[in-house]
Amino acid sequence: MNKIIPHLWFDKEAKAAVEFYVSAFPDSKITHSSVIKNTPSGDCDILSFEIGGHSFMAISAGPYFKINPSVSFMVNFDPSKDSNAKENLNKLWEKLIDGGEALMPLQEYPFSKLYGWVKDRYGLSWQLILTNPEGEDRPFIVPSLLFVGKAYGKAEEAVDFYLSIFKDSALGQRVKYGKGMEPNQEGTVMFSDFKLLESWFSAMDGGGKHEFEFNEAISFIVNCKDQEEIDYYWSKLSFFPESEQCGWLKDKYGLSWQVVPSRMNEMMSTGTSEQKSRVTAAFLKMKKFDIAVLEDAFKA
Repeated sequence: MNKIIPHLWFDKEAKAAVEFYVSAFPDSKITHSSVIKNTPSGDCDILSFEIGGHSFMAISAGPYFKINPSVSFMVNFDPSKDSNAKENLNKLWEKLIDGGEALMPLQEYPFSKLYGWVKDRYGLSWQLILTNPEGEDRPFIVPSLLFVGKAYGKAEEAVDFYLSIFKDSALGQRVKYGKGMEPNQEGTVMFSDFKLLESWFSAMDGGGKHEFEFNEAISFIVNCKDQEEIDYYWSKLSFFPESEQCGWLKDKYGLSWQVVPSRMNEMMSTGTSEQKSRVTAAFLKMKKFDIAVLEDAFKA
């Protein structure tokens, strides 16, 4: 299991969306599907799945949050790994644009021979790029953070903040805007990538006017081995007490995280319906997760 996993929140479409992604992307599969009952949103579909070998989770939990381009996913097509990289990029673009829309058209740009940014039929954004085979190796899928609105100009600060918190972290590239690159301010981040634990991310500042910002629709699950790890990440990341609920928190930049025990996944995937109901009832009362209480509920 990955230590950090992207989590997608849908109204009612999680199952349909996941089935679409698994059909569109190579090397993809649904690894678990279940229903959590008696939540404030009613009965919720919850799915674990892999896209190109990268772990994701999704939930149908009501119309409270809407996915937007503040978090997208970079999809790297590397000609040194795939002799049909350009052809495969085009094929995936055609699947994702069906029922969706182009945020940046698929074409050549100064930074890539072929690149496009597409919002799919479910509102999720993907950046498809033909990478430079002479560049540093990166995973097929990399979550990308766009700092806009109140968070604009803070991409560099945020990346350094995350690097200071997560163990086994590393800074990759960091490229900044120069003069005359309006609406972006000189010195803000054009592109940066970084590794937290074993997961790569990218970040950039987005100048101009945007009608969106980070929200709970896309969050990042941090799987913790014990209570000490939960306490550590919670204390470092949580910034808005009013956003703390059921293991969820928001950091100082508005990005949402879920700090959960790794054991939780096992409980909810292997437990009986009664065990899962007891665990659900227990965690719905919590802000920060208490592993001992969850274990007692599971074993009761």
